[in-house]
Amino acid sequence: MNDCVLHLLFKRIAIIHKRMQTKKIAIAVTGASGAVYAKVLLQKLTAHPNLELSLVMSDNARDVWQFELGTDDYLHFPVRRFELHDYFAPFASGSSEYEALVICPCSMGTLGRIANGVSDNLISRAADVMLKERRKLICVVRDTPYNLIHINNMKVITEAGGIICPASPSFYSKPKDFDELAATVVDRVIGLLGLPQRTYRWGQSE
Repeated sequence: MNDCVLHLLFKRIAIIHKRMQTKKIAIAVTGASGAVYAKVLLQKLTAHPNLELSLVMSDNARDVWQFELGTDDYLHFPVRRFELHDYFAPFASGSSEYEALVICPCSMGTLGRIANGVSDNLISRAADVMLKERRKLICVVRDTPYNLIHINNMKVITEAGGIICPASPSFYSKPKDFDELAATVVDRVIGLLGLPQRTYRWGQSE
């Protein structure tokens, strides 16, 4: 086998190895209050190695981001972007290789549609795919107080294999600003995704 063939072979092996190491994760942002959670999540995940990220946002999510954060920074993250009703998005199908969907923040309307199997847009369809394929669905719910309908919807999604991760920040790490406060939730999400990270842990050094 000559050097040229060997070079091509090793190059092909390297490409396959990289693909095997790369995790595909979809991120959905709904119109619930808490755009800062989505911002911090995107900042942290786009800085993480070996991730292929896709993003879908509702129209309300863009409006809330603009209102709460005063920016359009969601346009500038290095992710693949899909429109809310683009059912040609790869994570709309169980045949895709996406390992997880994080809905951050997750509105109660979105939660209710997922719990009742109503796939009326790409977000709820992608959530349905994650549940039926036994992959990871993380709903970062952001509302208070909860009514019984909300609680029952959380129960249904949990029983179906999803994870309810309320956007309830912690304070024992003594966060210095809103971003650090949001990170106390976002870091839990990253942990649920099984990704290594440096973060504050109770009773441990970073």
